[in-house]
Amino acid sequence: MSSTLEHLRKHTIVVADTGDFEAMREYKPTDATTNPSLILAASKLPQYKHLIDKAISFGKANGKNLELTMDYLFVLFGCEILKIIPGRVSTEVDARLSFDKEASVAKARQLVDLYEKEGISKERILIKLASTWEGIQAAKQLESEYGIHCNLTLLFSFCQAVACAEAGVTLISPFVGRIYDWYAKKTGKTVYENGYDDPGVKSVTRIYNYYKKYDYKTVVMGASFRNISQIKCLAGCDLLTISPSLLAELSKENVELTPSLRVESAKSAAVDDGLRHVSFDEKKFRWHLNEDEMATDKLSEGIRKFAEDAVKLENIIKEQLERA
Repeated sequence: MSSTLEHLRKHTIVVADTGDFEAMREYKPTDATTNPSLILAASKLPQYKHLIDKAISFGKANGKNLELTMDYLFVLFGCEILKIIPGRVSTEVDARLSFDKEASVAKARQLVDLYEKEGISKERILIKLASTWEGIQAAKQLESEYGIHCNLTLLFSFCQAVACAEAGVTLISPFVGRIYDWYAKKTGKTVYENGYDDPGVKSVTRIYNYYKKYDYKTVVMGASFRNISQIKCLAGCDLLTISPSLLAELSKENVELTPSLRVESAKSAAVDDGLRHVSFDEKKFRWHLNEDEMATDKLSEGIRKFAEDAVKLENIIKEQLERA
């Protein structure tokens, strides 16, 4: 009997949300996504020491440039991941650049250049940027001028999703679990008997239906799950990025899935307030994001957390670089 994970693969591209190579070998995702927090965790494990050492050697040969060494370390992890998976790897631009369009564009181009020097085509790379106005505009420029595909992360609101689609980005990563977390803390409700009522699930469902109804090329990759119910309720989504622990749960369960998200259903959906066509310039975007308390809280929190872990990783590399 096929596992729930195998049934899910029939309707959705499964992506591994991890920096753990062994988990990727075990669960065989199509794509993989990383962030500073995942790389920080992986960097402390002995099996990844050779990548740290290689990055330090590279940094030493380039004047002990800490920023360049960090970029190369992220690229090395990406290159190793691409040896395992058939698809693409997402590599994140430093969260501290989330409000600097020009610096984000420069950093993305630097990462792609390092990948290409390692023999990796930009077609196998997604550059991850925070879904701030500046991050979205950086992605627009990267996509249109340089052919660099982008993954817009830390996405919690409908206005972020619409702005990403209008910018022509390749992919967005709406954070199901973190939306759930905010509402659980705010309301005290942690269990949804009808999983489709989960606020994170509802958010992604609305975005998916809107994109398909209006034929946007941007695809949706649900992210940041807290339980397998959230995943099963989003079967049919373009992609879902899932942690190893939840991949393990799905592989042990045997439930046949009927996709709840379908292009045909989205196209025929009634145009109510949730699916009415809208557009956001910068002023409207900032106002609507500000009006969404949950999205504002989680976006700023996410940027701070990724920046904090980037600094921790940077300090580890800096110390080793100074001794080299």
